[in-house]
Amino acid sequence: MASDDRTILIVEDSDDDFLATSRAFKKAGLKNPVRRCSNGDQAVDYLFRQGDFSNPATAPRPAVILLDLNLPGTDGREVLRRIKAEPALQKIPVIVLTTSSAEQDIERCYAYGANSYVQKPVDLQGFFQAIARLKDYWFEVAILPRTDE
Repeated sequence: MASDDRTILIVEDSDDDFLATSRAFKKAGLKNPVRRCSNGDQAVDYLFRQGDFSNPATAPRPAVILLDLNLPGTDGREVLRRIKAEPALQKIPVIVLTTSSAEQDIERCYAYGANSYVQKPVDLQGFFQAIARLKDYWFEVAILPRTDE
C-alpha cells in the first residue's frame, strides 16, 4: 500500500480545528484519505468497529491517529488508553494534538502510550508549520507499521 493510500484518523470536536488541519495537510501536499470522528465515543466505535463502523470497508484502520484530548463524551485520554490497551490497535501511532500544555496531561498521555504530544499553535501560520512538520516526520521519515484490515 502506498503511503498516500494510508488513512489518517483525526479525532477532533472543533470544526474550525478540523478544517485548519485539513487545509494544512493539503498545503503540505499530503494526499492520504482522512477520516474524522468528532467525539470520543465515535472514535471508540470507529476503532473497535462497533455500531455504524462495524464494516471494515467503511472503517479502514488508520496509519496514524491525530487525537485531541478535550472531547465530548469519552475524552481523548480515555480513547488513548483504550487504543494502547488493545493488541489490534496498539501499534497505530497516536499523535496527541491539543491545546493543553498541562504537565499532568503530557505525563499521562506518554504513560498511556502516546507516540507524540504536540500543543496546537494558536496562530494559523504556526499551525500550518506544525502540521507540515508532522507530515514530514510521520509520512516521509518514520516507517509506519502495517495496518491489518
